Amino acid sequence: MNKIIIVEYGMCNVGSIVNMLKKVRVPCEVTADPDKVAAADKLILPGVGAFGAGMQNLHQRGLVPALKHAAQDRKIPILGICLGMQLLTQHSEEGGGEGLALIDAHTRRFDFSSLNLPRKLPIPHMGWNEVRPQQDSLLLRDVNETQRFYFVHTFHVVCHQQQDRLYTAEYGYEFDAGLQHDNIIGVQFHPEKSHRFGLQLLKNFAEAAC
Repeated sequence: MNKIIIVEYGMCNVGSIVNMLKKVRVPCEVTADPDKVAAADKLILPGVGAFGAGMQNLHQRGLVPALKHAAQDRKIPILGICLGMQLLTQHSEEGGGEGLALIDAHTRRFDFSSLNLPRKLPIPHMGWNEVRPQQDSLLLRDVNETQRFYFVHTFHVVCHQQQDRLYTAEYGYEFDAGLQHDNIIGVQFHPEKSHRFGLQLLKNFAEAAC
């Protein structure tokens, strides 16, 4: 099995991801080295925090060209997690920052102002939530039940192409909780905090030839 490179850019505690991969016996390496990222066989781009700060950190470390070379030119599988998924998009309402533009999508803030909800929903959306698969994917292999994952986010991704939606979830309204377009994959939730469902997803990503 090929080693997974986990991109370290100062926006995530990657220890929990490393521990989950160890549980499913997947070799991995945490690095901020652009050469290693550009030459990777598979990448995980994690992240927690602000979109603008995440992109700034990637630029400062010289990781943007490396990520684009790996994902666009070499077409290796890349999995964005939480902020990492949002960074895969074209831009975000959070500061209006430009993203990696690896998928036809943008990132917007939860907005319930036009809805007649029975109660006020807190932001961020935090806690366990069910997800609904929207396409066939190797990430869904050996999954025969309703999946629940752990979320913490104020912004969410909007896929411009229906066929790129991997998961949806409900929080006030339906939103895209996961995306996949060829080798580009993202999940808004935290598989590293989602116990057996997260273990299965990371195992499937490690074993899949996207």
